[in-house]
This record gives sequence, structure tokens and C-alpha cells, in this order.
Amino acid sequence: MRYYLAGDIGGTKTHLAVFSDEKGPREPIAEKKFPSVDYVSLEAIVKIFLKETGLSAKQACFAVAGPIVMGRAKLTNLPWVVDQEELCRKFGLSRALLMNDLLAIATSVPYLADDDLHTLNQGVPVEGGAIAVVAPGTGLGEAFLTWDGSRYRAYSSEGGHADFAPMNDIQVGLLKFLQTRFGHVSYEWICSGIGIANIYNFLKDSKHAEEPEWLANELREANDPTPIITRCAIEHTKGAELCTATMNMFVSIMGAVAGNMALKVFATGGVYLSGGIPPRILTLLDRGDFMDSFTNKGRMALLLSGIPVKVITYPSPALLGAAYTLIEEPER
Repeated sequence: MRYYLAGDIGGTKTHLAVFSDEKGPREPIAEKKFPSVDYVSLEAIVKIFLKETGLSAKQACFAVAGPIVMGRAKLTNLPWVVDQEELCRKFGLSRALLMNDLLAIATSVPYLADDDLHTLNQGVPVEGGAIAVVAPGTGLGEAFLTWDGSRYRAYSSEGGHADFAPMNDIQVGLLKFLQTRFGHVSYEWICSGIGIANIYNFLKDSKHAEEPEWLANELREANDPTPIITRCAIEHTKGAELCTATMNMFVSIMGAVAGNMALKVFATGGVYLSGGIPPRILTLLDRGDFMDSFTNKGRMALLLSGIPVKVITYPSPALLGAAYTLIEEPER
């Protein structure tokens, strides 16, 4: 039996798993999550993980949050440099692959089951049609898949940095508000965890609703205001109308982003939402504002209304994609 090592490497946590060719990527032989900031390198975590499990692997694939150049990656939110050749040397691997984490998520899409997904729009997928992936999290990631005649192949993009296009007067105000702070305003400044805070500050500054003292204190003491704003909106917390308005705008803009991506790659195979935010706000996405914005594309509205739109609820799609990559791309 052959064993493979897969990992999802992020600024907050590192998720490692060993799987076999017999059981496949959906049934790891062993897996564990490590707090990334507690370790000096990925190699340190891998060494501990393999020692604890008593397992070894000859091939490995890691999904990393950062750009990869010539087999090396400098992680965006960690002081780590990960190198494929160094991993092979230290752990006796015949092959070590690095891939962008969003590319890994996109790679997982063809292998997801119905239970791994939450449907926002049933639609009718076109066999072999392109697939779009939109992932609002800390930032905004976008990727897509195309059919090559035998299987889907995933491709990354930097579409999250495309220019923000306001859809109404209040969003024009948001654009002007952010231009004074950032100059260029991309969708990532708005459709992300960072974006939720930016929208909230704009609505507060423009006196859209009052910020109660208890909410101001709670936000001031928090390292990240996004979970507080999101929670208050989902729970309809009394006095937190500013949070509700923030998330209403956020969901609407996310729908526009997903609709734009669907048009760009002609995603008749479906649009999949991933990242840290969508699975946590399903009740807000279900209300209809998302799909209203998704289909609000003039003459393309009818086309978009027939595209399946789903939220990936599988807990570790990047890990799954990294594991399947080793199967999809056999060692030469």
C-alpha cells in the first residue's frame, strides 16, 4: 500500500493528513491540525506529525496561502519559505508539490458530493461546462475549471483585484469613501473579511445607522471585527442595525462578484462559493439578495438564472484538492 502526505497550510492553522491509494483522499489514515504560528517552519510540523503517527510517505502535496515561483513559496501571513526540493531532501520524498490554496480548492470541486454542498440556485449544469470558484475569506480568491475531454483541470486567477464596480448610489458612496483611503479600490477591499469592516466603517461614517455604545466597545476590544458584525446580523441583534445593513450590502456585492465571474468564464457547469465566509453566513445567502445580484446582469440575466450556484460546506476542500492532485498527476 502506498501512502501520500497532503497539507493545507494557512496563516492560522496547518492541516496535515496521510492517505493511501487504497482508501483514497476522503478517508485519511491519520490527520491533525497545528496552530501555524507556534512553529518555525512547515518542516518542523511535518516532522512532528510523521513521528506521532509512525507513518511515512513517498509523495506529498501542500496547498499554501501564497504565490509559488519555481517550486518555492513565501507564505502571505507567515514568515515561512517552503521549498519543494528541501521537503524532498528532508523527508526522503520522491516528489513534493506546492500549489496555491485556492487552486487546491478548485481542484476538489469535481470530487465533492451533494452532502458537501449547500445549494443557493439549483440551475441545470451543462455537461463539460466551465466551473467558477469564488472564495471570500481574509481576501478574495477566484479560480476556474475547464473540461479537457477527460477531466476537469483547475486554473488560478487574480480576479479578486479587479476594479470594484458600484451597482447603485450607496455603493458609489462606498467607492468614493474607500478611494480616499486606498486609491485603487478592488473587489478584495469589499468582498472579504477586510471588506466587511470597510463597509461597516463607511455606513457608520455616512450615518446610515447609529452605532450603540455597547457595540462600539465590543468592536474596539476585538482583534477582528468581522465575526461580531456577522453574528449580530445573523442573530438580528437589537440595536445592531448597522451590522445588518453591512451584511446586506456585503451579500449583494458578493452576488455581483460571483455573477461577474460566471460571465467571465461562461461557467455553465456551475459557480461554487468557498473561503472562510460563505459557509458561516448561509442563512444570509439563502434570503435572496445574493441571487438577485448574481442575476442582475441585463441581457445575461436569463443565462445566469440557469447556472447552479452552491456553497462548499466540506470542511477542508484545499486538503482534499491537494490529495487528489497526487492522483490526477501521476509521478513520471
